[in-house]
Amino acid sequence: MSDPGERQLHLNVNVFLQGFAQAAWRAPELDPKGTLTLEHYLTCARIAERGKFDALFLADSNATSSLASGPATALEPTVVLAALAQHTSHLGLIATASTSFNEPYNIARRFASLDLISGGRIGFNAVTTADQSSAEKFGLRDALEHAARYRRADEFLQIAKALWTSWEDGALLADQHSGRFVDASKLHPLHYRGEFFTVDGVLNQPRSAQGHPVIVQAGGSADGQRLAARHAEAVFSASASLSEAIDYAQGLRRAAASAGRGQSALKVFPGLGFFLGGTEQEAQQRQRELIGLTPLEHNLQRLAGRLGVTPEQLALDKPLPPDLPLPNGGRGGHTFFRVIQARFKETGFTVRQYLEHFGGGGGHREFVGTPEQLADDIAQWFTAGAADGFNLMPDLTPHGLETFVEQVVPLLQRRGLFRTDYRGSTLRDHLGLPFPTAYQSAS
Repeated sequence: MSDPGERQLHLNVNVFLQGFAQAAWRAPELDPKGTLTLEHYLTCARIAERGKFDALFLADSNATSSLASGPATALEPTVVLAALAQHTSHLGLIATASTSFNEPYNIARRFASLDLISGGRIGFNAVTTADQSSAEKFGLRDALEHAARYRRADEFLQIAKALWTSWEDGALLADQHSGRFVDASKLHPLHYRGEFFTVDGVLNQPRSAQGHPVIVQAGGSADGQRLAARHAEAVFSASASLSEAIDYAQGLRRAAASAGRGQSALKVFPGLGFFLGGTEQEAQQRQRELIGLTPLEHNLQRLAGRLGVTPEQLALDKPLPPDLPLPNGGRGGHTFFRVIQARFKETGFTVRQYLEHFGGGGGHREFVGTPEQLADDIAQWFTAGAADGFNLMPDLTPHGLETFVEQVVPLLQRRGLFRTDYRGSTLRDHLGLPFPTAYQSAS
């Protein structure tokens, strides 16, 4: 076992539907309805905990535009985490909730409840939902423009943190002899007035074993990075190259230091999809077969959606148009749009070649190779300071996750990069994050 003082790699698994491959649900070894069952997520959680992973992560989306070609994120993630918490003992559990279509008090209470139930193993991934179809589901004609979404998210997180810290440590008495349940002098009501929210009062529950849920954020735009520097304790990033990832991580750490938080205040987790095989050729064949399960027109539609254009605007046998505007008049997601543009520029692919290689995705880096090569790749990024850990996306779940745990984790452990056992019980323990101070007013 490595020295506890040494820098250690962190690993999360992103259980996105049934795998990183868009048509994973069509793979013959999987149940095509698996994402509608709790057992699918339980199986992944048990494998991840056996592999001593830091956390399991559940993304979320209200989008239903691709239902004809595959499953959507049907189950609400915090409901799933409540069940997973009862069947795991150490694994961190992170769920996504939108700051665009929720109220701060509801989300603060929901995640604090999960944190109490799980013994302090919860993380809240705060996202600023951008797509118009989601806005319409909540009775809005359009999503907020980009800067306004992030101003709202900033207020949202200020309020959530203030609510989570509105109870001092020791406020809960539960003294049967005296009849005093709470020391009211240790409660600090919030009185917040902002552009988007007005909130008064305290949370109706005490702090958890880790103080409050770990705050996660995933925006890659300038606004997203400013929000992360101010609030995030872990950042899910999308970096396609080592040099880009190093620049991003260093810039984010400097921004956190400028915000008065210190450069070690947050952990950076690039997304990493992978296709593994016994040889490079086997891995490449596996990738081709899984991508090939999705019809070309479906991949084209997905790519067009990420770029904010219609499929007719993308000529299959030509490069990506060089002058595409940001999606939805700048209201759409910036991060994947820019990553996809950079990948087209880097590879020189036509649209057809891109779809054949990346399907309709391409927002996150993809690795295709052997377990040994993947361990080398992870070690290189980690030791170079490009990542504190990775948000792993197996090609198929749970199968690809099990292969990683059985064949890659031991290689990382033998190098002294990854734990052989848990040293604490909370998500903060796993990530090496400080216990948050009780009671800090929103400002």
